[in-house]
Amino acid sequence: MANALERIVPDTSVLIEGILSQKIAQDEILPAHIMIHEASLSELEAQANARKEIGYLGLDEIKRLNQLAKKKGFKIGFAGERPSAHDIAIAKKGGIDALIRNLAFDMNATLVTVDKVQALTAEAKGVTVMLIAVTQHSKPLTIDKFFDEKTMSIHLKEGCIPKAKRGMPGDWLFVDVAASPLTADDMRAIAREIVEETGIRSDGFVENERKYSTIIQLSNYRIVITRPPLADGYEITVVRPVKKLAFTDYAISDKLQQRLEGQAEGVLIAGSPGHGKSTFAQALGEFYLSQHKVVKTVEAPRDLVLGDEVTQYAITHATYQEIHDILLLSRPDYTIFDEIRNTADFKLFSDLRLSGVGMIGVVHATNPIDAIQRFIGRIELGVIPHVLDTVVFIKNGAIEKVFSLGMAVKVPHGMLEADLARPIVVVHDFESGKLEYEIYTYGEETVVVPVSAESVSPAGQLAAQVIAKEFEKFTDQVRVDMISDSKCVVYVPTAKKPLVIGKNGEHITRIEEKLKMSIDVREVSERTVQRTATVPYDVKIDKKNITFILPQTAADRESDIYVNAGFVVTVKSSKKAVVKINMHSSPGKTILHALQENHAVEIRQ
Repeated sequence: MANALERIVPDTSVLIEGILSQKIAQDEILPAHIMIHEASLSELEAQANARKEIGYLGLDEIKRLNQLAKKKGFKIGFAGERPSAHDIAIAKKGGIDALIRNLAFDMNATLVTVDKVQALTAEAKGVTVMLIAVTQHSKPLTIDKFFDEKTMSIHLKEGCIPKAKRGMPGDWLFVDVAASPLTADDMRAIAREIVEETGIRSDGFVENERKYSTIIQLSNYRIVITRPPLADGYEITVVRPVKKLAFTDYAISDKLQQRLEGQAEGVLIAGSPGHGKSTFAQALGEFYLSQHKVVKTVEAPRDLVLGDEVTQYAITHATYQEIHDILLLSRPDYTIFDEIRNTADFKLFSDLRLSGVGMIGVVHATNPIDAIQRFIGRIELGVIPHVLDTVVFIKNGAIEKVFSLGMAVKVPHGMLEADLARPIVVVHDFESGKLEYEIYTYGEETVVVPVSAESVSPAGQLAAQVIAKEFEKFTDQVRVDMISDSKCVVYVPTAKKPLVIGKNGEHITRIEEKLKMSIDVREVSERTVQRTATVPYDVKIDKKNITFILPQTAADRESDIYVNAGFVVTVKSSKKAVVKINMHSSPGKTILHALQENHAVEIRQ
């Protein structure tokens, strides 16, 4: 039944929604006189001048009302004083709403609004109110026609033919998806349509709105709108996930799965844009949900597609301190931070991790070590291994590399002097346990050094035997570690070291000249050279000992035992290829704990 009203005053909210003109066109509302407050016009004008789409939507609605006034025979006018710049700036606090309510009260008119708070406030003041409920009718968007099942993103710009990336991460084509270029009017119409649809849908959010840009999450579309003068023309980029993968769809080793299930609590997912970082983070989040863990996310914008059990926080709508407090009080088992971009993001991620929250971060990087380097300078170097324990590098939608991080006090690779030992962040290939990078301070600089063992040729290996025989003239306890074909370290007993070196170094100088070799003489207790050949074993644990049973080829030889790629102890196997370690000794306690916790325990020769 139509509502015949003498005078109505629409507020800004109903103008932006564009619903009043629809009601009048359908004869559901029959006004005799519409009075629009100058404050509403000024607010919409300010929004449009700031290139915000809602301003254009409201002004378009006023234009439609003027056209309907001629067609339907009702009057339309403007009243009230224009608000000050301060009134417009504090519009969200209710200043302009109050001006509109007062106009409706003074004119004895009906206030028309879609804002429940405005309606309640007006009724409390004695104003007649018509509250129009906004029904959410999703409609096809113009951008929908540019997508098919293989489209990853579309790229629209005024004066250009619409283009799309079609394919899969790492294997896509950049193709035209229309025959003719889009005009500036076309782009503005598409942008307004997106903003209008976002306002009426429960799965739509304006994540960030600035003067010349708007970031929107609408269903599974992540939309970025930029306007002149920030851009040289209207531009709209829409990104959509092509495929949702489960954790089991990835080629994940049992070792990595055990790590992610139990030990890993500072995970960094890295990769280049468009290679599937967020897709893997999403799969990992679903995996933790299946393990009955409490999972939350911090996003900007919120574009991860996760179950309703996961609360997704938009960092653009809160302060960093607010997000920090919420996560500490709500106590999630894991928080996915998608994506870490600026220094404040890195500090929030680090602070939450150090507070005991399991963190999964997503960061742009062209190779795995770059992801770690982005933390350098933002947090203390020694803190990095406590914040990050696992780095997963994604390329072309698959796991290409996994790093594990740790801390050690040692002489940096390539240096020989013992007094150069320092705290070092060690980065290992997770699957092989091979040391790949060392990160440490050198002077005032923090350096990231790739570790590649200098090659020793078969001739160099034979030279080790010749070198050993030369030093056996002084002692029968000699160990030679070849660094390269022209450099070695010789270990002798402490008591024999002065004899080997000779007065003023005459003995060692003579040997170096004879063998054409750079030789560093050290005490046996200083030996820190890592063995590289991994030996398979079986292990038995009784009340006193940890017993390693090695292959017969490893019998009667010295071996180094490592836990999580960190050196623990040097041992010697028996003639039956057995190594026994007292579990109550310091090394025994370390090894026993590692075995019980399923950590990596290696024996190298």
